[in-house]
Amino acid sequence: MSKKVLVLGETREGALRNVSLEAVAAAKQISGGGEVVGVLLGDSVQSFASEMIQYGADRIVTVEHANLKQYTSDGYSQGFMAVYEQESPEAIVFGHTALGKDLSPKIASKLSSGLISDVTAIEGEDDDAVFIRPIYSGKAFEKVKSKEGLLFVTIRPNNISTLEKDESRTGDVSSVEADIKDLRTIIAEVVRKSTEGVDMSEAKVVVAGGRGVRSAEGFEPLQELANLLGGAIGASRGACDADYCDYSLQIGQTGKVITPDLYIGVGISGAIQHMAGMSNSKIIVAINKDPEAEIFKVADYGIVGDLFEVIPLMIEEVKKLKAKKVS
Repeated sequence: MSKKVLVLGETREGALRNVSLEAVAAAKQISGGGEVVGVLLGDSVQSFASEMIQYGADRIVTVEHANLKQYTSDGYSQGFMAVYEQESPEAIVFGHTALGKDLSPKIASKLSSGLISDVTAIEGEDDDAVFIRPIYSGKAFEKVKSKEGLLFVTIRPNNISTLEKDESRTGDVSSVEADIKDLRTIIAEVVRKSTEGVDMSEAKVVVAGGRGVRSAEGFEPLQELANLLGGAIGASRGACDADYCDYSLQIGQTGKVITPDLYIGVGISGAIQHMAGMSNSKIIVAINKDPEAEIFKVADYGIVGDLFEVIPLMIEEVKKLKAKKVS
């Protein structure tokens, strides 16, 4: 049976997050030929509507209000529920991001709905869709199927491919009036401590450093390598605890969970807590002078050596390859 699916589009720093486009692709798969409706919440979000449509959404519903300029669970839940009540969908898809992880349980509770969170793959489609999600900190996976009622899922970034962009696609863009009020939390100021450049949670390449980098300065060549590869920088908890970098870079069970195409772990021993955050990366490269380091057990490629010798050689080789492409 075809379904109408609502997809929450997330924006950040003037751009639509890629996970929102991945969510549209997931929604297409589970809709069974039904309608995919994008939902945009904010104070000026209509400009993002065409991009969601070009990547597969059939139409867009916006809710614009001054109290939606910054995310709060109260404000966004009011805005989303206004759209839900108008559309009466059979399914909802969010990204499994910081926002999605905070908002989805609140919405599910309001709707007395189940929630299938952190989905990394979908098998089948429509009523036969089976959702795969990691459990036990990524040590195992379970397959979940929704039997009845509203289907509500969140998808992990970088796991479900977006549909091909079609600039000729068009769709209706409408708005819903919602009185966003009685907010228990007001965002007075947002202070960003994350590094500039590629967002680690959506990066295709992540170069992560551990205690083996020895200092904050030891992260500089890692940042250079990440920049050359068009990737992001990350860190183990040990490196963060040692004040080599900010905790916003932490990868692990209590940090960020990432699934890049390429993960390069530098001077990281491979504690369980860290590997819970990166073990599902498509290709894992480990660089460590200890041949018995735990990270080698999950690595696709391992380099046993001094990182301060290996990383400069890698940087040199990447520069050579990029120079050949230019010439």
